[in-house]
Amino acid sequence: MIAGSSVESSWRTVLRETRKAPLSLYFHDYRPETEDLLKAVIRGLAQEPKRLHPKFFYDEAGSKIFEAICEQPEYYLPRVEQRIYADNAEEIAAHLGRHRPLIEPGAGNGVKVRFLLDRMAPSLYAPMDISAAHLKASAARLACDYPNIPIHAVCVDHTGEYELPDEIPTKERIFFYPGSSLGNFSPAEAIHFLSDLRDKAGDDGLLLIGIDTKKDSDVLDRAYNDAAGATAAFNLNLLERIRNQLDTDLDPARFEHHAFYNRELGRVEMHLRCVRGHALRVNGQSFHFESGETIHTENSYKYSPDEFLILAKAAGWEGEALWLDADRQFSVHLLRSD
Repeated sequence: MIAGSSVESSWRTVLRETRKAPLSLYFHDYRPETEDLLKAVIRGLAQEPKRLHPKFFYDEAGSKIFEAICEQPEYYLPRVEQRIYADNAEEIAAHLGRHRPLIEPGAGNGVKVRFLLDRMAPSLYAPMDISAAHLKASAARLACDYPNIPIHAVCVDHTGEYELPDEIPTKERIFFYPGSSLGNFSPAEAIHFLSDLRDKAGDDGLLLIGIDTKKDSDVLDRAYNDAAGATAAFNLNLLERIRNQLDTDLDPARFEHHAFYNRELGRVEMHLRCVRGHALRVNGQSFHFESGETIHTENSYKYSPDEFLILAKAAGWEGEALWLDADRQFSVHLLRSD
């Protein structure tokens, strides 16, 4: 449940950092609860098969490693998606229209949305993120660069239950969800998430969303097993975080990165595979690992355009437009509320 909302109008701390004075910058802090790492680890390792939630990848070190992943030649996703936006920016903006409220769940550093802010002149922009510090910094930069667009930054866990601030108009809402983040949800979870966006968008709402497509398994396997080892380091850093933050005898050297495309389920799976059997202690509890046993850390589902539209239809959305790169490696869908 959401603990309540407060709006900071002064932004003194952020303004000191940016040394500028945005006039239309507001912070709505819903104080999202973050899951306790210890409880999550103990619960995950007690499951069969063992698993850890991918949201714990993103500590400071993990976030930096992920930036490195995005620079690897095998990891096509960010480059191809950005190329689609660059090649079709005017057409996409024409479909979206002007002077509508624009909302971005999981906005991160706010880089991808700029091509829309440059062309749409939205009535307001509402970036959403669970990290208050990162949200404030990115929102302040955008407010300085787009002083004519009111920015309502919303600190919330967009994957849970939440309500949008009253300041965001309820009509003609546009949601922007790039990056193929939906692939981290199971199909059932994806429908639930898309249904929630549909409810919040209203009867005249739109959703612009990036979706990674199904493709040759060799391409996918290389993307998640890059030669430089960045993805492996990202996966193994989860164990480093557990070792550094919890009372445990965990030795990351006893595990290796294991990622592959599961064609039957249409997803890339990431695991941490035990290289030799041992017992692992966490906060006084012991967990046994057989040699070859894995901890499942992430799924990344891939959808053909037709498969995704079936999923979207189940959540109350209708396909309105589709953009693909020349090699059909990535898709950008514009959906209209049904």
